[in-house]
Amino acid sequence: MTASPTVAQHFGGRDSSVKAIYTALLRAARALGPVREDPKKTSIHLVRTTAFAGVATQRAALILTLKASADIKSPRIRKHEQASAGRWYLYLRLEAPSEVDAELVSWLRQAYALAG
Repeated sequence: MTASPTVAQHFGGRDSSVKAIYTALLRAARALGPVREDPKKTSIHLVRTTAFAGVATQRAALILTLKASADIKSPRIRKHEQASAGRWYLYLRLEAPSEVDAELVSWLRQAYALAG
């Protein structure tokens, strides 16, 4: 039986900035209410009742996937996927903790509300 992945394993071989970005993101999410980290093989899900965000680590950045009820037009969003009539997945590349700003927190708040 394979051991379950851990949050820490996602940061092995990564720049220290990647962990700092994740810490800022997790702090912002937890300011909204209870959040559980659910590490998977390739990402970490942030969960309220259901997952509202996914975090995949890269060497020097995070790829953040947010759940949304509608598409959001922003140059910060690198990819937009419509999963169903009322569900979107939006992908952002975060390269610095400062990118966890008011705009991103507003998107995070919307995703958190959908996962309740």
